[in-house]
Amino acid sequence: MTNWTGLEIVVGILLLFFAPGYFVTKATFPEWRVRGEDALVRAIEIGTLSFVLSVALTVLVGYALLVGGPQGFQAAWSDPVLEAILFAIAIVAFGVGAARGAYRAIPPVRAPTPAPGEDGPFELARELTRLDREEKRLSRELDRAGTTGLQADLERQLGAVRARRTELQRRREAEYAA
Repeated sequence: MTNWTGLEIVVGILLLFFAPGYFVTKATFPEWRVRGEDALVRAIEIGTLSFVLSVALTVLVGYALLVGGPQGFQAAWSDPVLEAILFAIAIVAFGVGAARGAYRAIPPVRAPTPAPGEDGPFELARELTRLDREEKRLSRELDRAGTTGLQADLERQLGAVRARRTELQRRREAEYAA
């Protein structure tokens, strides 16, 4: 039995359960900072994601070593292949995060978010899809209505839906042109 020192235990736990996931998280989300009004929530997100990613990376690397090795894989401190690979993943992720600005005092600029009340591209596409469905529904009702008194009201509603869809399409085309 090997006598492990406290430092070996701490380094092993960090490599298996925190470091690779933390650096991959920082490389993936370089704009995340643990500051301001959302500091506690962001710290919990980063901590949880770091733990989950580290465990997932440990399992994946261990499985790859198990399947890829001629005699399988046996984890031992005398042969720290798993820890070396996890350390390499952490170093590469640290480099990527540093290149993306994850460790600068000022976070990198994220993609602009629409101002309150403005539609972003997803909301705009969703609204256009909703208007297309509404237009088809009103057209079917208009066909069924025939010459009843509802026809004028349905035609008015259909005209309003088409005008709104045309306006949104023009706005979308203007955004793409800009």
